[in-house]
Parts: sequence; structure tokens; C-alpha cells
Amino acid sequence: MRHGEVHNPEGILYGRLPDYHLSELGRKMADRVADHLSGRDITHVVASPLDRAQETAAPIGAAHGLTVAEDERLIEAANIFEGKTFGVGDGALSNPSHWKYLTNPFKPSWGEPYIEQVVRMMGALGAARDAARGHEAVCVSHQLPIWVTRCFAEHRRLWHDPRRRQCSLASLTSFTYEGDKIVSIGYSEPARDLLPAHLTGKKGPLTNKSFGA
Repeated sequence: MRHGEVHNPEGILYGRLPDYHLSELGRKMADRVADHLSGRDITHVVASPLDRAQETAAPIGAAHGLTVAEDERLIEAANIFEGKTFGVGDGALSNPSHWKYLTNPFKPSWGEPYIEQVVRMMGALGAARDAARGHEAVCVSHQLPIWVTRCFAEHRRLWHDPRRRQCSLASLTSFTYEGDKIVSIGYSEPARDLLPAHLTGKKGPLTNKSFGA
């Protein structure tokens, strides 16, 4: 699961910074997903150590009588622009000293390599699978790590246009295992009607794509 909306009126690229919490809307999103998952056979809930992820996971854990675990591997991707505003005409990109970080979008050169995100995320998924084997687990993480992990599992390239990610706020990207093998990947948006208007209308059709089919 991706965390809910964050209170960030300054438009900062907050990345791994502490003290960025869910907005009121973000808390509603978290509650909505907890309600959506209330009938599921969930025996393990784990989240990134960042505040917004822990706060998103809390109502899910509470609904199932579970303590939310923490896994550092679910954390947001590292980014050189963390703590800055980000834009072409203003913000970090207006500073020529930052342009050297934009030389390789395939890696990417401005932050944690995509493949390194996949390695740690697959490790976290495997640990959650083992903790809930025979049942279901919920892992709360962040958009980019979730998206590149899905791309990897679907044998797609890791570099991409960020505008084309199918991973909205409070969305669920589901990995189904048979034994230790991922056999299908699903995607749903239980809180879609709560999304800010500027975020809707950009999503592709919801999918439930089989792995390796």
C-alpha cells in the first residue's frame, strides 16, 4: 500500500525527512483502506519507518488487532533534491549546480538506483510473505519503490515517465505468491473518490495482470 496524502503546504520534496505527517484527508484515506481490508485474512502489518507510512498502517493494524512492524527496506527512495522545492522554472532545477544530477534518467543519477530499490523491496516483501505465510500481509511503502518493484515483477523496464505510474495515494498493489513465487499482481484504489481532483483522470485502467502469462 502507498501511504495517504501528506500535509505539505510548502510543496517540499520531503523524501526521507522526519515529521511529515498525514493530512486530515490522508487520515481519511488510511481509514478508508482499513475498512476496505477489514474482512481480509491479514496476520501481519508492516510499514516504512517514515511517519506518513506508520500513520497509514496504524488503522489497518488496529482493525486486525495487530502491532505495526517496521521494515527499513520499505522506506522512500533516496533523492538528492530532498528538502527542496522541485520545478523547472523555480525550485531546485533553477540552480545550475543541480543540473549535473540530471545526466542519467535510466539509473537515475539524482537518487537511489532503481535496481537497489527493487532489491530491498523484494527482500521486504519476502519477509512479509514469510511472516504471514498462508495468510495475508500489508506492507505500507512509497510510490517510487512500489512502482519499480511492480515493473520488475512484470518484467518491464525500470526507468519510466513518473507521470505514468499507476500508484495513487492509498492505493493497493497486491503480490500473490504460490510458495515463494509471485504468480499474479493486482491493483486497486479503495480511496479513489477521496483523491484530489488534479490526481484523477490521469490513471490508466485498473488491472489484475497475471505474472508470466
